[in-house]
Amino acid sequence: MSDKYSTPQPLTLTAADGYVLSATLYPASQPIGQILVGSATGVPQGFYRRFAEYAASRGYTTLTLDYRGIGGSAPASLRGFDMDYLDWAEQDLAAAVEYLSRSELPLYMVGHSFGGHAFGLLPNHQAIQGLYTFGTGAGWHGWMPRGEQLRVLLMWRVIGPLIVRSKGYLAWRKLGMGEDLPKGVYQKWKHWCRYPRYFFEDPHMPGLEARFATITTPLTAVSATDDLWASPASRDAFMSAYRSADYRAITVDPASRQLKPLGHMGYFRPHAQPLWQDALDWFDQLDHAARAA
Repeated sequence: MSDKYSTPQPLTLTAADGYVLSATLYPASQPIGQILVGSATGVPQGFYRRFAEYAASRGYTTLTLDYRGIGGSAPASLRGFDMDYLDWAEQDLAAAVEYLSRSELPLYMVGHSFGGHAFGLLPNHQAIQGLYTFGTGAGWHGWMPRGEQLRVLLMWRVIGPLIVRSKGYLAWRKLGMGEDLPKGVYQKWKHWCRYPRYFFEDPHMPGLEARFATITTPLTAVSATDDLWASPASRDAFMSAYRSADYRAITVDPASRQLKPLGHMGYFRPHAQPLWQDALDWFDQLDHAARAA
């Protein structure tokens, strides 16, 4: 694939509130479109490198970024670092959309978990012609198998509070759970996961579902049958808020697709390339439909 895209380019993006973010652009040699990758919670942008390289080889210039507090966009210490979970969408991803919108090429978004939540929070989502998201669910433990429910509740009710009280942030890296999370992210995430429909049921966020209901962008949401954190039922509980969109849900049985287990993170591991192909084929179809209209 190396002859079909150029060398990745490190970038810095500046959000509307002045926060500087680390990003990487994977330019296609002969671009036909652009893709913004909306990362999962606590996952650094490097995790999406292989997908971005593949997309660039297919003609889609692709941008990844680290949200504030994560990876290359983190301060020297997360202790005392003040931010809101929604900043990742309303500030950070919004800055990436603004950057990519300078091009006349069509812009699409690929989400992972939180990335599918973030789309409805973007102040400039109208610039995006289609969202294809993997592993986006409502986060409530009740949608998970019994064993995973117990592990998640242990994290929320015992381990997490102890770590945050000691460190001032959720020191997840030592537990092998991903990047350390700012306290503001941990607090909101824990709070929203109390509700079967996630933040739509938060009484402190009135009008949010009505905001999502205005979106008419074509959306596709993929969940694997072995994804313990974002089962098809969990996906449906969240994605139903995009009720005005041209929406389709896809449930993937890894064995029937001759794939290795996917879980919640496997959508962006190399063996999941057939799923990436599905996403890019769909973007191709959207582009062809737009040109024919």
